[in-house]
Amino acid sequence: MLIGNRFFAAKIAALVIIIFLFAGCASTEPREIVVDEHSLPETEQIQTSEVDPYEGFNRSMFRFNDHLDDYVAKPISDVYVWMTPGFVKIGVSNFFSNLKDINVVLNDHMQGKFQQGVEDVGRFFTNSTLGFFGFIDVASDLGLPKHEEDFGQTLAVWGVPQGAYLVLPVIGPTTVRGVPGGVFDVAANPTTYIGMPVQLVSMLNTRANAEGALKFIDEAAIDPYVFTREAYLQNQKHLITDGQGKANVDVLPLEDDLLNDVDTGDSKNKNTVDPTGNKSPSAQIDVANQNLDNAVTALDKANTSLEQTAGKLDKLKKKRRFKRR
Repeated sequence: MLIGNRFFAAKIAALVIIIFLFAGCASTEPREIVVDEHSLPETEQIQTSEVDPYEGFNRSMFRFNDHLDDYVAKPISDVYVWMTPGFVKIGVSNFFSNLKDINVVLNDHMQGKFQQGVEDVGRFFTNSTLGFFGFIDVASDLGLPKHEEDFGQTLAVWGVPQGAYLVLPVIGPTTVRGVPGGVFDVAANPTTYIGMPVQLVSMLNTRANAEGALKFIDEAAIDPYVFTREAYLQNQKHLITDGQGKANVDVLPLEDDLLNDVDTGDSKNKNTVDPTGNKSPSAQIDVANQNLDNAVTALDKANTSLEQTAGKLDKLKKKRRFKRR
């Protein structure tokens, strides 16, 4: 228990230091970001600098966390996943999710969501009793869904501005508003006071559950840093507004350009080529549609071939059975 308390105190101290550090940074002029002025519209350049004025620092922390994950967290998580049966991993995830509901209930009431708070209290007690201390998610089957509320969202509801986007060592992506929110969430989480072994299992479980998302980012994103930043900010906005707010950051600005080009119905630019020799967006869509049609046709042919092969195999099996008789 003493080790767990010291570990908790260390995490709180680190977060408090980070708060004062970036409070001082916010009072100074943000460092200029080196970008190609011709690569982005002027409005988007302004938006990016306001959201991420410390991009140089954030990228270095992003690389540090990435290397830490590659050489420490991922290998240990892979061993955990390999050694632990599937039903045990599900039970462990349910257990820590149930403990987190205590923090959710606190933030429900601080945000004025009293009806949701009552439901979440019922969810916690249902899973803690009928669900064997939360290892089985009984509440979801009884119509008590899981909610995601944290103190960062509470501060947003109270009118605290988001502030700059930050990437912190070990902790990962957050915002200036999210730093004090993280301090409160750590203090309100019961696993903080249980001890180091339980906290280690909690971290391993979190890392194991994030494997799919991390792999997708590495394989699909041209710039994993930008992809992670935009996805994080949009997800935070989605949580704060309970899914009612419109995202204010475009993850794929090119997609909007293509859709705008189609909506305007400008046939003059269709299948045209710009002065640099590149096809127009509408022409790119036509090519993509043609490729998709070709792929569907090829899949249909492959499916037909497989069906024919399966029929021939069935006939051969019947002949062999007939000969044996």
